[in-house]
Amino acid sequence: MGNLVGSWRFKEPSTIEECDSTWGSDSESEEPAAEDDSGISDSVSPAESERAAGHAGDATPQLTDSPESVPKMKRSFYAARDLYKYRHSYPNFKRSRQPNEYRNLRFYLNKIPLVPDGIYIEEILSKWRGDYDKLEHNHTYIQWLFPLREQGLNFYAHELTQDEIKEFQSTREAKRRFLAAYSLMLDFYGVKLLDKSGNVARAPNWQERFQHLNESHHNYLRITRILKSLGELGYEAFKAPLVRFFLEESLCHGTLHNMQHSILEYYVYTIRLPATRRRLLRYARQHYRPAHAFLWGPPPKKRGGGAGGSVGAGSSGIRAPAPTPEQQRRGKENTTSTSASSGNIVSSHSAMMCHELAEGGLKGCTGLGSNMEGMLMMVGARGERNEYNEMVPL
Repeated sequence: MGNLVGSWRFKEPSTIEECDSTWGSDSESEEPAAEDDSGISDSVSPAESERAAGHAGDATPQLTDSPESVPKMKRSFYAARDLYKYRHSYPNFKRSRQPNEYRNLRFYLNKIPLVPDGIYIEEILSKWRGDYDKLEHNHTYIQWLFPLREQGLNFYAHELTQDEIKEFQSTREAKRRFLAAYSLMLDFYGVKLLDKSGNVARAPNWQERFQHLNESHHNYLRITRILKSLGELGYEAFKAPLVRFFLEESLCHGTLHNMQHSILEYYVYTIRLPATRRRLLRYARQHYRPAHAFLWGPPPKKRGGGAGGSVGAGSSGIRAPAPTPEQQRRGKENTTSTSASSGNIVSSHSAMMCHELAEGGLKGCTGLGSNMEGMLMMVGARGERNEYNEMVPL
């Protein structure tokens, strides 16, 4: 038995739908459609108020909604699988046989330099801030500043382990320097850290740095690493404010237009809490142009509404074929016989009316007899089960 358990491996997902659990637990009661769902919380940060007042004219013309005006895109399975593994703490992770040297922690305690450059963390924090050429062209420091439980391009950098993560999160000096490193990189990107909750805003140098971000796409990979590392080292709550900030700049102001796809394909999916991902994606859907090209959900959901029922968020949106006259005749006969066997005699016309009313809800059913109300409840319950069975997660 022990060998069986020891040899068991987690089966990796093979489709984007299996990788993405964002909408699998979607609940209309949890997040009503009528609610203003544009933010991460009900409160508005000082940064948002400042941007709303001072940068209202920053928006650039959006693409038209014509399907012919935009190339067809699809989501990346490799991105979805990578972020699935991250969010689920690397389910097939193999513990290293090498002794845990806590090299990432020791680097942040200023006890060892990063390899191969031989630079200590304090030198980076004190001398590299504002040296944008160095931060742009040096490609070895980012794996040391933002370690992960996966290998990066610098093979001298060491992967995090669970034990090291626990030790790091309980070491005040390491956490202080980690936040300083985060602030350093935000400044490089034209962003400033406002508070200990992770709220961010434009930095004074934002125009120059945003222009650089639009041209230097390898920084998008760095930002994905930074977001992942925030989650590993105890700052999961810092992700949503930064992702929301990038969404607003990209979709509303048009200042980071080249980053748009990376935000939606990668940054949002580094966030582990599905409800937070849903809020961000709903915000993005409100502002994305062209609207028909939005790939990230929610999936369509069939809603009841009588003969003209609309299709909204959450199900496959595929309609069943219309019944043939023979099927209609048999359905009427079955409805009548079923009602008779239960002691409720309902004509075929009344049964059809019950079904229509049930699709539209029990509203307006006052004045019907108790038998009719019972029939409505039966049909309504059957309709709810059918709708649930038709739901397909994205």
